[in-house]
Amino acid sequence: MKKTAQLQFLSVETDEDGVSVITFDRPPVNAYSKAVYEDYIALCDLIEADETTRCAVLTSPDNARAFGGGADLNDFLTLDYDSRLQRYSIINECFDRLHRLNRPIIAAMNNHSVGVGFVIGTICDFRIASADAFFSMPEIDRGVLANGGGAFNRLNVPQGWIREMIYTGKRYMAEELRHSGIFNHILPKAEVLPKALELARIIAKKSLPGLKANKAAINEGELELNFLTTYKKTQQASATLTAGSDSKEGVRAFLEKREPSYRDN
Repeated sequence: MKKTAQLQFLSVETDEDGVSVITFDRPPVNAYSKAVYEDYIALCDLIEADETTRCAVLTSPDNARAFGGGADLNDFLTLDYDSRLQRYSIINECFDRLHRLNRPIIAAMNNHSVGVGFVIGTICDFRIASADAFFSMPEIDRGVLANGGGAFNRLNVPQGWIREMIYTGKRYMAEELRHSGIFNHILPKAEVLPKALELARIIAKKSLPGLKANKAAINEGELELNFLTTYKKTQQASATLTAGSDSKEGVRAFLEKREPSYRDN
């Protein structure tokens, strides 16, 4: 018998093998608001409350416009330095909890992934990407910081690729990023979730204490200057940028579907 749970934007369906499919659904573009980060924290509480879930798969509805559509830019128009840092506090907790989740979690990235939607995928244990999807870090076009590249440093992505993605903000098809090592598998869209489930079922058959111990050991073995450390070090700079006029212009230009006119402040 399947077990289901429904949070505000995340639904969880767990089968008899202990494989939990987590579906992120926040139309129209699966953008990340404060409430979404809170949902992920609640999700981690839910999974860790018992031993029902042995392996999880994070995905989006098949007809969604994005696996993760980036930050909800409507939130940014009213942010100043202090409120930006306050917003970071909930993001930090979300990222930390998802990273330390004591079950393996696979990102089945069946749709486009933008900004923080892309980063959430990197926090998962590994990623399966749709060949039909694009991936981007467009923060530079909004006049804000793209987490210092820490998400990709953690995956040992070559520095040239990290800097090109962040400095240009351009969209890359999954195949263009094949040699970056970000994705374990790149498949036609229809095959992404089945492949993730195939691997999740193999993992779910393993010893649960063994899975927990191995994940904790791998996390401990990461570099001291890891993704979360790097991310937190960038936040004061990001808050300064968010409070500036160029950031507001970048966000307004995107929402108004026009080219930005920056004043370099």
